[in-house]
Amino acid sequence: MTDARASAGRRAAAGHLRELLAQPGRYRRRWEQHVVRSRPAEINQLAVAEVLARHLWSSPRVPGDEDVMARQLKDTVARALSGSLLSRSTLTLFIDAFGISGPHAGQLWRLWEGSGRVTVLSGQNAMGSKAAMDLREALGPRRHQTVSMHEHVDVGPDGHLVRTRTIQVVEATADGLDRIPYIYDTNALTLEVGQGCGEISGELYQISDGVYATTIPLARELSVGESISLEYETIWGCQGNLEEPNERQFRRAVMQRLENLNLSVTFHADKLPARVWWAVWASASGDIIEREQVPLSRHGVQRYLRSVEKTVVGFCWSWEGEAPTGGVAGASQA
Repeated sequence: MTDARASAGRRAAAGHLRELLAQPGRYRRRWEQHVVRSRPAEINQLAVAEVLARHLWSSPRVPGDEDVMARQLKDTVARALSGSLLSRSTLTLFIDAFGISGPHAGQLWRLWEGSGRVTVLSGQNAMGSKAAMDLREALGPRRHQTVSMHEHVDVGPDGHLVRTRTIQVVEATADGLDRIPYIYDTNALTLEVGQGCGEISGELYQISDGVYATTIPLARELSVGESISLEYETIWGCQGNLEEPNERQFRRAVMQRLENLNLSVTFHADKLPARVWWAVWASASGDIIEREQVPLSRHGVQRYLRSVEKTVVGFCWSWEGEAPTGGVAGASQA
């Protein structure tokens, strides 16, 4: 790994660490309890140093750690969060002291190691203003955040989407979270729930033109800061014309912010595409604004994003070599 790539990886890891400590949740609460004078928009570095110091008192790494004071670690915190110096041992200390969970810890290490497959995407709007307003009115205030999401799409031997298997880890941002919204831009599907989900009693209902929703009950009610892993499958229904753009793509439109998104598509061996692109769309109903051709690996493609916000991303493909266009998104928001 080149020095430039290593430095970029350290800075990216530092940026993600700042995000974890700044956003509402268990990591922020851990340092906020040591704040004397709080400023909502800022991370209190002395309070963060206090968390590190208290961890070293109980789990010393070198002689003297048992007596280290927070003020002695303030420079270490400042350098780590700025990205100017985030060593392996310092990142380990942050992960251990804050009890950073498996998906978050793994993501920090992949960034720190300079993975070229890890990136952040941010846009202006994933949906039109009216559709976004309709969603907000129908769903109410957001009560959870997605810690990680892995969606795997199977394309059948006839070239049509067959199913999407989703593993989603959600964390409650409000007490009493017992369900999450499930939103798609088609009603021609079946939802089957598995681990972490309760029984579904309702049907998909229409929120606005082309936007449908239901809720996925959780297997248990969550208090703020608690998380749960959900597994569910979307079985695609009506089969359309393969010449239509929406029959040759899978996209996720992210209304707010989604952490740790992993999208993959596997094609049947009897129906492999001529070309596949990773793409970014202007909106759910807009055109492609960025695209990158990607090679097939074991009949499939995959892309990992550390963070996605207010944008539409996914894969599109061609059977005869034609260029990708716009169209209807496969999935809406997390």
